[in-house]
Amino acid sequence: FGLPCDAEGRIGVLVFVDRFNKMAHLAAVAAKVTADESTELFFDLVFRHLGLPESIVSDRDPRFTPTFWTRLFALLVTRLLMSTAAHPETNGQTERVNCVLEAVLRSYVTSFAS
Repeated sequence: FGLPCDAEGRIGVLVFVDRFNKMAHLAAVAAKVTADESTELFFDLVFRHLGLPESIVSDRDPRFTPTFWTRLFALLVTRLLMSTAAHPETNGQTERVNCVLEAVLRSYVTSFAS
């Protein structure tokens, strides 16, 4: 992930973006976040507040394909729409959130650099 490790061993951010209301849901995660942990975070951060999505657009991150989706869709009845690997703009809202998040984290980490 490239971030410094926190006291609990988390070095990355898992990002969920609601395409309807543009709300971003963020969770600090370990480098080896599991499908079960990711599914639990999805339920805690997204499902609990917004309910069952009609569809989900995902990038093709190998950490979530297919293990996370198999686990999630074992619990839900919804459609999965995979974004095209060569066209990240398919998932543009999440890409924009990732850019803003990267800038915020870079600024924060730089301010504490020794």
